Amino acid sequence: MDGYAQAAVELGGDGFRQKLDFSAESIEKLDEILVLVSENPDVDLDFEVRLWGSYLGEVLRRRYNGSWEMTPYPGGAVAVPAVDVRGSRLFPLIKVYRRLTMGEEEDLASFFSMVTERLGSPAKVN
Repeated sequence: MDGYAQAAVELGGDGFRQKLDFSAESIEKLDEILVLVSENPDVDLDFEVRLWGSYLGEVLRRRYNGSWEMTPYPGGAVAVPAVDVRGSRLFPLIKVYRRLTMGEEEDLASFFSMVTERLGSPAKVN
C-alpha cells in the first residue's frame, strides 16, 4: 500500500499540482484531485481507487499508528485492504470508491472529521 501511496504523492504533484505530504491538511487536496479524476469518463476506476485510497489509508495509518490488513468489508464476502487502528477498521479504498462514484456527498473532509472525532488525538511519534 505504501508503494501506491508514494505514487499518489508523485502524481498529485506532477499531474495535479497538489502537494500531498501525508498530513491532515492534505485530505482537502486529495478531495480536489478526486473531483478532477471523477470528471474523466475514461478513468480506470480500479487503479484510481487503489492509488488514492492507499494514500488516504497511509494518512490514517501514520496519524494513528495503525496497520494495514486484508479483511472482509461488512456485508461483503471479499477481503479488501483496511487500516486497523486500536481495533477499529477503516476502509479508505471503499471511501475513495464512493467519493469517485457518488460525488460530493462522500467528501473526504467530512469522513476525516468523523474519524478524528471517533479516534481522538493522533498517536504520539517517538
